[in-house]
Amino acid sequence: MASTYDVVIVGGGIAGLSLASALAGKCTVALVEAEQQLAYHTSSRSARQLIPSYGPPVVQELTVRTLELIAADDAGQSRPVLSPRSFLLIGDDETVRAEASGEMRLISHDEALGLCPALKPESFSAAGLDTGSFGCDAPALLERHRARAAAAGVDIVTGARVHSAQRLGSGWEVGAGQEGFSAGVLVNAAGAWADELAVLSGVEKIGLQPYRRTAAIVGVGHPLPEGSPMVAAADDSFYFRKEGGDVLISPSEHVASPAEDARPRPGDVERLISRLNSLTTLGIGTVRTAWTGLRTEAADGVPVVGFDAEARGFYWLAGQGGYGFQTSSGIAELAAAQILAGPNGRDAQSAGHAGGVGQDSGAGPVSRTADALAATRWSIRH
Repeated sequence: MASTYDVVIVGGGIAGLSLASALAGKCTVALVEAEQQLAYHTSSRSARQLIPSYGPPVVQELTVRTLELIAADDAGQSRPVLSPRSFLLIGDDETVRAEASGEMRLISHDEALGLCPALKPESFSAAGLDTGSFGCDAPALLERHRARAAAAGVDIVTGARVHSAQRLGSGWEVGAGQEGFSAGVLVNAAGAWADELAVLSGVEKIGLQPYRRTAAIVGVGHPLPEGSPMVAAADDSFYFRKEGGDVLISPSEHVASPAEDARPRPGDVERLISRLNSLTTLGIGTVRTAWTGLRTEAADGVPVVGFDAEARGFYWLAGQGGYGFQTSSGIAELAAAQILAGPNGRDAQSAGHAGGVGQDSGAGPVSRTADALAATRWSIRH
């Protein structure tokens, strides 16, 4: 017999966990994760930086909201998630001006060198600074969402890969691992596997593409000082930041990949080390560890959040790209409200339990943000 819930979330990364946390106590929820541990894939391989000036306008808006929500949660916590860490963009004048947006302001060459003395003066000619950027304790945020969800009765099941999903009557029947689940709403938070889950569920896929992004922690001869900003090339060819006495580096590659447990490719980290040693005085030596995550994107580069147009009760929470952590709380807030209100915008207060969540009723207003993220939007459906 299948266990019955209002909502089943497939995917235990930052997207699924933050939504489970937002829905906790408001309806019955199960979260199922294919791996034996939560946040095994991309969510455990984050750059751990929330940057309000990074991404298209709707992403910047969601980042600001996410920072507000996390900061409110941090108040009084023994382990805060956020820590101030500015974001420094460097390159030539044309590229920096083109990429600087939101809360970023242009600064002088000398100001940039003062913020990051490790940069060689000839390595860049222009810079932008986002002082509203924050470092993110990703494990702490993930655990906060998990604990909040579990405390409110969310059933979290790991090692349960979905092998069947179909719409029957007024809800969804899902087989995952050795268990069965029944729910009015099925949330697709499967990351790089989101399109695969859609096809398995009999839902038209939307063309999500995973891309590789490698990073490494390296030992350096000259550590960055405390308070150093994260530094990124305006042409998106590298970034680096302080990681204790070491430095985290990334070649910022954007290479299409199948959905897989990605690993670094030979030469990627080594080539970046050679380049950074020519651009900085860091003196990079030993590679402590390296990893590769997958940033899954829709055709227009904007997350996909909302009910499917054709498959009733099928909710997309996918395509976060490189913005997963920095938009997570803002997206979860929006998604929870939509799921509780149902596909046609019923007031969340009347949604109820046992099949009430996600059912059709009277139309309601749709926000500009929801329109920009909708799974029905023209820019990904054509």
